[in-house]
Amino acid sequence: MDRRAFVGGLIALPALIRPASAEVSSIKLGKQYGLPFLPQMVMEDHKLIEKHAGRLGVNGLEVGWQTMGGPGALNDGLLSGQIHFVNVASPSLATLWDKTFGTPIEVRAICTVQSMPYILNTRNAAVKTIADFTDADRIAVPTVKISGQAMALQMAAAKLWGFEKYDKLDAFTVTMGHPDAMQSVLTGQTVDSHFAVAPFNYYELKVPGIHTVLNSYETDGKHTNGIQVTTKQFHDASPLICKAVRASHEEANAFIKREPKAAAEIYLKLTNDKKNSADDLVAMITDPDIDYTTGPNNLMKHFEFMHKVGRLKHLPKSWQDMFFPESHDLKGT
Repeated sequence: MDRRAFVGGLIALPALIRPASAEVSSIKLGKQYGLPFLPQMVMEDHKLIEKHAGRLGVNGLEVGWQTMGGPGALNDGLLSGQIHFVNVASPSLATLWDKTFGTPIEVRAICTVQSMPYILNTRNAAVKTIADFTDADRIAVPTVKISGQAMALQMAAAKLWGFEKYDKLDAFTVTMGHPDAMQSVLTGQTVDSHFAVAPFNYYELKVPGIHTVLNSYETDGKHTNGIQVTTKQFHDASPLICKAVRASHEEANAFIKREPKAAAEIYLKLTNDKKNSADDLVAMITDPDIDYTTGPNNLMKHFEFMHKVGRLKHLPKSWQDMFFPESHDLKGT
């Protein structure tokens, strides 16, 4: 189904337009794979949402977690009401906000999750820059056109060839979750390149013959990678739970910075990662390019690009337009 039609149908469903009610007794959060979701793994392992909800008077809250391969499924889960919070990149937040703008299920952010670059790796020795890709190459991204990696590739293309050719490399991209994409690059099947996030880019670069083509910070500057979002309907009905989620992110981030090895061990346990030791993960977690923070970085640059290419009808005046009012105290751009 066309995503515009899907979202439009959801907005029209009377069942989704309910009056505000008391705080719910259970919630589900969606996430993807990799170190961008480490704060949520800490939150899950330490039951931080349950802790902060109880502190705020919401006792006995049941918290469930669901891992999906890309933003498309997370977006659909949020809009259908099957998932209450999702961690998405800036293109997904902007698209969701734009399509639901002014409706009861308008999507906004609670806080950001981290700033982290996307790393484009390839096994094709002939590809030194993005200008070297040909129609023989295939580049894996979490979801074509709408994922953060897909947009980073478009921004890099616009910088190299001019804005009118921003989508020049879109035809080479395929949708694939990070674990499958990494395996495909390592074995030479399906795709030869992968626009990855940590730890997958580190894993790939350990293999002889694989090298980096692009770091998204080179094009975008330091930028937010993950954002925790929910709908206005849920936010207005369960404001204390939303406060608990933000407080949990703050505590998880502090824990990661204070005890990176303990955080790494949580990651290894929850992902059943057998490829690395905790020390390997600590080197990644403490990489200067990675910052677990609730404050946004360079969001407006992304939103302005999306508006320029026609993906956003509404251009926000600032990043705060896409965040709930109590989040406006966050320091960012």
